[in-house]
Amino acid sequence: MERPAWAPRGIDITVPSVSRIHDYYLGGSHNFEVDREAARQAVGFLPGLPKFVQADRAFTRRAVRWAVGQGVTQFLDIGSGIPTHGNVHETARAADPGARVVLVDHDPVAVAHSRTVLAGDERAGAFAADLRRPREILEHQVTTEVLDLTRPVAVLLVGVLHFVDDADDPYAAVAQLVEGLAPGSLLILTHAAFDAVPAGEEGVRGAVEVYRSVRAPLVERSREGIARFLDSVELVDPGLVPLPRWRPESDVDDEHPYAFSGFGGVGRAA
Repeated sequence: MERPAWAPRGIDITVPSVSRIHDYYLGGSHNFEVDREAARQAVGFLPGLPKFVQADRAFTRRAVRWAVGQGVTQFLDIGSGIPTHGNVHETARAADPGARVVLVDHDPVAVAHSRTVLAGDERAGAFAADLRRPREILEHQVTTEVLDLTRPVAVLLVGVLHFVDDADDPYAAVAQLVEGLAPGSLLILTHAAFDAVPAGEEGVRGAVEVYRSVRAPLVERSREGIARFLDSVELVDPGLVPLPRWRPESDVDDEHPYAFSGFGGVGRAA
């Protein structure tokens, strides 16, 4: 397989990546055939899976615009993925040209492409880190140079928590992130909900196995389990709801059934 110019040296382009699989779902071009094959396998079990990922992105755009409307113009996007069309940086800048954005991911392709997109922008940055080590993210040089943590920041955990196993204590990681934020900061998150997927258990299990095979185990949590991530913040209306129902900008009845296969919510730090 020929290595494209945008692919960082040192990564194994024969191994699928969740970031690149999702880039494919969103119509991006920074993915390899191995990623596309894994995506096709997952879609074989859950035909509407790309619609869920697209609904996740649409929720993010609405939440970012709402945050700017609330006066929060600093964004820390953890698990940012590859910055395809409609990403946090693009949406925030469209709402406020002065917005500051830091993108964090553990995928080298996602980080490399983010740095290329943000090159020369003093009000934005990207680096590699892991959600499971929140203090490293908050104390990283890029974070402290781009963001003023004494002022409100919107932290995004979109489409990432269902990839963190309970053994890694993601609840503690999220709580530590919130503890490091100024009052008035926002926590914006989404999480897949297996019991809301409009497919049988066999389809869900098949898709889970595909992701497990690419070393990205999907973790099933109930709505109550997802809500626990927001225990340290005050939920804003309409609360933790299916993705299309969070402050919709169009008729929810027109949404694809798979768009409802996850929950989204925003909370404000005291």
